[in-house]
Amino acid sequence: MQNRRDIPLWAFELALVAVTVIWGASFLVLKGALDSMTPGWLLAVRFALAALALAIPFGRRIAAHLDAAHLRAGLLIGLPEGLAFLIQNVGLVDTTPGRNAFLTGTYCVMVPFLAWLATGMRPRMREALCAILCLAGIGLVSLRGDLTLWLSRGDVLTLVGAVFFAVNILCVDWFGQNGDFITVTFVELVVMAVVCLAGALVSEPLPRLANLAPGFWGQMAYVALGSSTLAMLLQNLAQRHVPSHRAALLMSLESVFATAFSIAFYGERLSPAVAMGFVLIFASVVASQLAQSQEGEVVA
Repeated sequence: MQNRRDIPLWAFELALVAVTVIWGASFLVLKGALDSMTPGWLLAVRFALAALALAIPFGRRIAAHLDAAHLRAGLLIGLPEGLAFLIQNVGLVDTTPGRNAFLTGTYCVMVPFLAWLATGMRPRMREALCAILCLAGIGLVSLRGDLTLWLSRGDVLTLVGAVFFAVNILCVDWFGQNGDFITVTFVELVVMAVVCLAGALVSEPLPRLANLAPGFWGQMAYVALGSSTLAMLLQNLAQRHVPSHRAALLMSLESVFATAFSIAFYGERLSPAVAMGFVLIFASVVASQLAQSQEGEVVA
């Protein structure tokens, strides 16, 4: 079997791009699934199924590595990610897949500012300019026909979810670099399922199986096995080899794929202002990550 050290860097980068395609399509799939089940219950089922799907083939490996260090890593990574998905999917109920994806993508610009709060390392001027560019894009996305600013409840919740996704990126970088990545991913999925279950129990009615649409379990199979188990395994493995700034840049493609799928299959229409807003948000994400990449090369 080929050692991971012999695998070229571009293969891990390509794996991250594949993750963004899977995640991009999941916005559309989840939008349909939310017609049958409320967000908290849907996500609790999704992540529980994903954890089960991981435990079946890797149960012995997980049991052999499951110790305090792996539990700690999975908890610290899974807690902010569970909150991020829960808030993001509650927001998705009241917005379109494309808007949800692009507003979620702003987490890439937030990462250096949250790192500043955590470590005291001040963001550079270029990162501040990228944040201003991102805010300008959000402003254009929020313009109504009478040119007044307005974000729906779903849009606001999506931005709050993006904050927790940014925290998750930092936690993966800080706590997910050591140990067995499959065990960490399993614990992470269990924690995410518990977080979403708690949210559902507190704020949502029990789901009624009789109300489920015919295609619901097919949608759940995609988001549980594809965009959870497979995608998170690929992400956690690839981020051990791809620098965090480069990984964040590649993962920002998620919003592009999500919008493309939404336009092609959901019928989402973009006004010129919203389209320009998406361009500015994506440009800010790319510029932010390129700036970090250049700084990393200088330091190296």
